[in-house]
Amino acid sequence: MTDTQREISFRFLAQPTDVNFGGKVHGGAVMKWIDQAAYAAAVGWSGAYCVTVALSGLSFIAPIRIGDLVTVHVKLIRTGHSSMQFAVDVLARDLKARQQRLATSCVIAFVALDAPDGAPVGVPPWRPQSADDARLAERAEELARLSKAMEQALQGSAAPAVRG
Repeated sequence: MTDTQREISFRFLAQPTDVNFGGKVHGGAVMKWIDQAAYAAAVGWSGAYCVTVALSGLSFIAPIRIGDLVTVHVKLIRTGHSSMQFAVDVLARDLKARQQRLATSCVIAFVALDAPDGAPVGVPPWRPQSADDARLAERAEELARLSKAMEQALQGSAAPAVRG
C-alpha cells in the first residue's frame, strides 16, 4: 500500500445548518464529519465495506464557526487482522484572518466486513515508517487496551433488566 492510501482529507465550509443555538458547530455534526472521512479512509485502505466500532479520546478543543474552512484529516495509525485505527484532526480556519486552529481530535476504529455475510475480513497490514508513526501506533495500542478494559468493566456492572 502507498502512503497516499493511508491518509485522506475532507475540506468544506461550515454551514449555518451545522450550528447550535450558541452559534457554534454542533459536536454531533463534527462527529458525523469524522465518521464520513474515516469511513472513506478505511474503505480506501482495506478495499472492503467497513463499519465504525469505536471512537476514543474525542476532544473538542476550539469552536468551529459558520464560514470556517473545515479540514478533517484522517491518517491510518494501526492495523489488526480486520481492524484499522485512524488518528483524526479537525482543523478550522477563519478565511479572513487566515488563522487555522485545531478544533477536534480523536482516534476512530473500523472493522472491514465481507459484503455477503458481514463477517470480518483481513486488511492489508501497516507498519510505522517514522518515529511519529511509532508514537501514533503506540497511542492507538493504548487506546485499544483502555477501550477493552472499559467494555469489560461495563459488562461486569450492567444494570439488571427493568421489569414492566
